[in-house]
Amino acid sequence: MLPRLALVPGEPAGVGPELCVRLAQRPRSDCRLVAFADPLTLQAAAEALGLPLNLLHEDQPARAPGDLPLRMFPNANTVAFGRPDPRNARAVVDALLDAADGCLHGRFQGMVTGPVQKSAINEGGIPYTGTTELLAGHAGCEVVMMLANDVVRVALATTHLPLRAVPDAIDAGLLRRVLAITHRALRTDFGIADPVIAVLGLNPHAGEDGHLGREEIEVIGPVLEQLRGEGMRLAGPLPADTAFLPARLRGFDAVLAMYHDQGLPVLKYSGFERAVNLTLGLPYPRVAVDHGTALDLAGKGLADPSSLEAAVATCARMAAQRLQR
Repeated sequence: MLPRLALVPGEPAGVGPELCVRLAQRPRSDCRLVAFADPLTLQAAAEALGLPLNLLHEDQPARAPGDLPLRMFPNANTVAFGRPDPRNARAVVDALLDAADGCLHGRFQGMVTGPVQKSAINEGGIPYTGTTELLAGHAGCEVVMMLANDVVRVALATTHLPLRAVPDAIDAGLLRRVLAITHRALRTDFGIADPVIAVLGLNPHAGEDGHLGREEIEVIGPVLEQLRGEGMRLAGPLPADTAFLPARLRGFDAVLAMYHDQGLPVLKYSGFERAVNLTLGLPYPRVAVDHGTALDLAGKGLADPSSLEAAVATCARMAAQRLQR
């Protein structure tokens, strides 16, 4: 059975709708997609691109280029590409939550999401810190953000924190939770029976034996020793400036970075176009594009669909892996 994936374009005034239209132009053999979106916005995107679009009932299969099964979430106001309208925030969030409900209740085996405009959602009267946080709260679970491409998988111990707040946030409990979720996801979603995770140090040169900081000695190292005793294969704490050397990466299934800009610049340099954002720890696979709404490109046919294509392919593989269990 092919996994059935919910496809949520995100901000209707951004590039998400046109990327979904591009995705519908070629048949898929790895999954069945159902878009959770406003039909008029999708049609407007197809007209702007000059591409065919045949919106189907969500239970109908796509058979020809341009076919796209749809679950309708009408926007409150007509969309002008490049100009987010807070009045449409409710439809964006409702589509995400309904897709999440479908995944939790087994009607879908995974979710793929396009970029959202956080400011427009908040201005629409809906408190919103991010889709990752929305889905984690909806499912009632702890999650880990991982970004991945064909070169490397990078999980994050902390995400969007000021740099001065990072050392205080990294404690033994956090590291144990993040490593447990990451280890379980590598086994469950990627089919890696005995994964090896490289754990970066916080400080330059991983603290250089305490001369450049003691977090590696007092916090990170002891957690790694404890988890090794429980059977995890963990390398580190490693200096971040050498851990990403290609020869070293070949021995790792994932890298855990202590903070956002420690690991993600390397990943994005190694292949930004094919990078995707995964939410590990949810009861279902969720994969997002690794780019923003690109309002300046919306409706012009210039947006690169590579990240969305990679997100769908990655989510399909993860969902298929879970179906095999």
